[in-house]
Amino acid sequence: MRTEIIVIVVLLLAAAGFGVKHYLDNREVASAAQVQDPAVPEQWQDQGGDRIGALGDQARRVDGDPLAIGAVDAPVVMVEYSDYRCPFCAKFSQATVPVLLAEYVDKGLLRIEWRDVPIFGEPSLIAARAGRAAGEQGRFWEFNTALYAQAPATGHPEFTPADLRALAQTAGVADLDQFDADAASPRYDDAIWADAREAQDLGLISTPSFAINGHPGIGAQPTDAYTDLIDHLLSLEN
Repeated sequence: MRTEIIVIVVLLLAAAGFGVKHYLDNREVASAAQVQDPAVPEQWQDQGGDRIGALGDQARRVDGDPLAIGAVDAPVVMVEYSDYRCPFCAKFSQATVPVLLAEYVDKGLLRIEWRDVPIFGEPSLIAARAGRAAGEQGRFWEFNTALYAQAPATGHPEFTPADLRALAQTAGVADLDQFDADAASPRYDDAIWADAREAQDLGLISTPSFAINGHPGIGAQPTDAYTDLIDHLLSLEN
């Protein structure tokens, strides 16, 4: 029985795709990113206050990218690695994103680029597909906001096709039948898993995680942690 339990645990870790071995292989990323500049919030594990941090410039800056919001040439790019079933990702969306949009994105100072990291099983992948299906019709961020707005405070929500369609309707997706077809298709899976592998390769093994001009951050921090770092990075542009 003990042997069977060990085998099951090993299989579960392998299936998750973010196993212990990979974490150990990538722990240098976190340990190399120690704060040396007191002007930068400690939780971002900054690397000496450089304009580009320990993770390197992960921004894609693709004009017209439906999974990005903000000017393509914004001086600061926040790359967000998230899962739609993650309660802390929902907290970030609800509490912090509106502030970032109003104070930075709308002023051309910040660009936010989304990366799918579906670590909480098949429902996370289903939701990621739906987000991209909404993006096909130019409503990715509206769908993203609507989904997180109704997220429970704890736990990991499930998503039925009817739930996703209702969220798409709330988000203003025009062709709901096309949305249903796209959301049910595996056509986005290669791109979704490419995002997840990018996070894994960077050693970002939980959600939400961030690379803000390459400065790594983990978890839903207080809003002023983000604004302090963004302000500091903007000061380096002058």
